[in-house]
Amino acid sequence: MLKKTSDYTIPAETVRIVRKAFPKGNLYIRLRDELGSIFQDEQFSELYSSTGQPGWPAWRLALVTIMQFMENLTDRQTAEAIRARLDWKYALGLKLDDPGIDHSVLNEFRERLLEGGKEWILLERLLEVARERKLLGTKTQRTDSTYILARIRQMKRLEVVGEAMRRVLDDLAMVAPEWLRAHQKAEWIPRYGRPIDLYRLPRARPSR
Repeated sequence: MLKKTSDYTIPAETVRIVRKAFPKGNLYIRLRDELGSIFQDEQFSELYSSTGQPGWPAWRLALVTIMQFMENLTDRQTAEAIRARLDWKYALGLKLDDPGIDHSVLNEFRERLLEGGKEWILLERLLEVARERKLLGTKTQRTDSTYILARIRQMKRLEVVGEAMRRVLDDLAMVAPEWLRAHQKAEWIPRYGRPIDLYRLPRARPSR
């Protein structure tokens, strides 16, 4: 069920703290200041049923998807950024103590976009708002929002594969330590020695 938002303003306490912490602003603060919330829940209403438990507002999920792409984050890293980063709370209009969402919600939202044929909204709406504020030229802008979703899906798959490898190595260290010492590669220790979502996955295809 879509939880529609009627008030897109940023909580006053969030504004006060963020302005104090970032007196010169940053990318996400400027994004919100210049373009506002960008999306409206009504744009995604047909992707949701009219019954069931209300979920996170769709406009926030849409904006988070773009922010996730901008920073090349996995779903888990994105969920952590929503909980922990002041500039993200400002951009999303959240209270400082807002717990955010479970990382699985992000993938569910992307599935809804693709199944409903609404993935084009992400960049088309962003460009439309930018043109309204005269931040772009008058030429027609071509966009492919599917590329953004595909890139995030790829990061999610890398995260799953990496975490699976880490857990296999942990189990081998318990049940077959001698075999593991004889076969392990030097790069496995820094790569799989901690949860995959604690560091940024590579952007370049050869590195991935």
